Amino acid sequence: MIEVSKVSKARDKREKGYHKLLLWQRFKEFIKLVYFLTEKLPKDEEFGLKPQMKRAIVSVISNFVEGYLKTSMKEKIRFNEIAKTSLQELEAQGEICLILGYWTMDDYDRFDEKRGEVAYLLFRYTAQIK
Repeated sequence: MIEVSKVSKARDKREKGYHKLLLWQRFKEFIKLVYFLTEKLPKDEEFGLKPQMKRAIVSVISNFVEGYLKTSMKEKIRFNEIAKTSLQELEAQGEICLILGYWTMDDYDRFDEKRGEVAYLLFRYTAQIK
């Protein structure tokens, strides 16, 4: 008979695949921050900047995961490049939020610090797998 603790441990995703990467942990922090900060956008951005930023962060994470699961090194790198371009898109969108006064400088600094950290880790991860 299998012990319950072993079954639950086997199901614990934190110990498997991309879930164990520091990059994945930072992605989770960044998506929470993006969703939190987009709630500060005005009502007239409900169908503009707000969903665009949410799509971009989801694209970053989704493309990284899809690339992680590819067996071809060329495909892994291609999906990481797509994730990087979505991070660049988010960088510009964050600047727009600051320019238009939707975010405070503190909001923007928190956003840009986390975005920069994720971009650096993604760059390092991509360089490591080449």
